[in-house]
Amino acid sequence: MATLNLKNPHSVLAVLKTRPKDVLEIRVSQAREQRDLGDSTGKKDYWLEVLQLAKKLGIRTTTAPRPSKGLEPRGEEGRTSTTEAVVREKASVAIEQLLPPEAQGESASGLWLAFDQLQDPHNVGSIFRTAAFFGVRGIIMTQDRSATLTSTVYDVASGGVESVPFSIVPNLQRAFEVSKERGLWILGTSEHAKQPWNQVSKDRNWLLVFGNEEKGMRRLTEESCDVVCSIPPASDAVTSLNVSVTAGILISKLA
Repeated sequence: MATLNLKNPHSVLAVLKTRPKDVLEIRVSQAREQRDLGDSTGKKDYWLEVLQLAKKLGIRTTTAPRPSKGLEPRGEEGRTSTTEAVVREKASVAIEQLLPPEAQGESASGLWLAFDQLQDPHNVGSIFRTAAFFGVRGIIMTQDRSATLTSTVYDVASGGVESVPFSIVPNLQRAFEVSKERGLWILGTSEHAKQPWNQVSKDRNWLLVFGNEEKGMRRLTEESCDVVCSIPPASDAVTSLNVSVTAGILISKLA
């Protein structure tokens, strides 16, 4: 299983609290070692919380090598920071595990998401964060032509990847078939759809689908949807939204 270098302390804390055995090492910057770990500004120091929890769990802490001049990553408030955690990536689950058993009844209620070849890791991470905030039950992702779950995704998600189970599938159509067998309705999103988003009924278990940033949903994906909705613009000044913004609006309505 691949390893990731996480630089967002919120992401690291989430891994420490949910699967601590997958945290292999905490690398602390020399600058941090040379100063008081408490924050003199009064702001909470989340890396201090990471280090305290790591020590309690017996996770190895080492000094990070100093980066080459001019290549120093910037931390909070512009400080030079190379503090990071080396963690194993989270495992994908089978589609059958992600979705509720057929005829499960009221306990199966909720919202699931599907990504039809989203390629920007910042969008993927942002949607994972929103999904975790609103209690989305799971996310389906395509195996090919999609952003992989890199360190960027984990850090942008700020712990969301640890909260929301996901399934990476080779065939999205097969995932749709299983979803419909389990009682979910497929809701697609398209700026060209005639049905506005605020007319979508919340009284169903939805699998909400987001298409590629440039091309939108593929033709077969759209044809598989029970409903396709759009968020109409208020004027001609701006006629489309970033997919992560669209996701936030629709998830907040349906979750």
